[in-house]
Amino acid sequence: MRSVADFYQDCLRNADQQDPLDLLLLDAVGCVLAEDVTAPFDHPSENVAALDGYAVRAEDLTGVSALSPVGLPVTAEVASGQAHPGGLAPNTAVRIASGAPLPIGADTVVDLMDTDHGESTVTIASPVTLGQNVRRRGEDMRVGQVIVKTRTRLGPAQIAAIAAVGRARVLVHPRPRVVIISVGDELQEPGAAPLEGSTFDVNGQSLTAAATEVGAETFRTTAVPDDRAALRRMIDDQLMRADLIITTGGLSHGSGNTVREALGTAGTVRFDNVAAYPGTMLGVGTVSVEGDEDDVTATPIFCLPGDPVAAQVCFEVFVRPALRKMQGWKTLNRPSVKARATTDLKSTRGIREFVRVRIQGSPSSGYEAHPVGDPHSLWLSALAGSNALAVVPEQTTNVPEGTLLTCMLLD
Repeated sequence: MRSVADFYQDCLRNADQQDPLDLLLLDAVGCVLAEDVTAPFDHPSENVAALDGYAVRAEDLTGVSALSPVGLPVTAEVASGQAHPGGLAPNTAVRIASGAPLPIGADTVVDLMDTDHGESTVTIASPVTLGQNVRRRGEDMRVGQVIVKTRTRLGPAQIAAIAAVGRARVLVHPRPRVVIISVGDELQEPGAAPLEGSTFDVNGQSLTAAATEVGAETFRTTAVPDDRAALRRMIDDQLMRADLIITTGGLSHGSGNTVREALGTAGTVRFDNVAAYPGTMLGVGTVSVEGDEDDVTATPIFCLPGDPVAAQVCFEVFVRPALRKMQGWKTLNRPSVKARATTDLKSTRGIREFVRVRIQGSPSSGYEAHPVGDPHSLWLSALAGSNALAVVPEQTTNVPEGTLLTCMLLD
């Protein structure tokens, strides 16, 4: 029986980081940057108004107050996006829009709301500070400055900074294309009328959602029956578009051992009993088109159990970190906290158990781990009501109430 740590490392070894790809900016949202993005010019590229108002020279308004207002003739108006205006004569003002370049000689912008909105002459009755309401050239970004570092996930804020320096494309680790294949004669699509002896394909839905949540581009196939040839054809058909394949089900001993029969003679897939609960029987390796002796199209494949709770737990423990590695993430695993068990727990020696729990508390008061449902019953309702997996180590058989456990946070 393989340890959880050994199988975890095997999963990471089979999940290579995606080669960098040059993408349009909006296609790269959510991806991890594979280059430093630098500013090719100062931003702003010149002194600009930070708001609508009047461009002036601060020295012309020395001593201005409500009791001592000053009127200045308005000699021009500069709209946003307009070419650079001419100079500003002493003791005059230029009406200016937010983002417009300051006239030569202007060093201050008076807020429109602090004036009488004059068109030919403007009256200013509020004190003025040199440089107020002016965004100086390069105060945001300097030419050559790294504005977004490599291995940064691109969200709206990063996209804004890159677009501001005129970049339309970036080099990123693209989202991996993940194909999910459910295996089992008994499976039918949710939404259909229930059939006697059948069950709905829960894993096809939940694993697709889980892979999408972690940033993958997902493709779900129709469920494949317990037929070695049918599964083999499905895998071969999907290899051209898959960076990773996930199968679920078909790992039972005996007549239901479809996945091992289909993959046993192709690729490098290894099946093991893993010292984990829930989970136990798992497979990991690479697979290529049947008959491809050169293994040119080798694609990583993870084979998960058919039980929906076991499949979800194994995805969180083994597959999710591998998908994050493929995308270039720095941190692979879910965050964790220490929490006190609120009830006694039993576990099997030699097995690392992942107990579905609800974490409550705070950093100041500490956290409590409340088991949801029977820890040894694989209830979907309990999984849906949990927000963490409490980890019971392999050599621990008794967990008294109050014991501190490491808990992997799920939300």
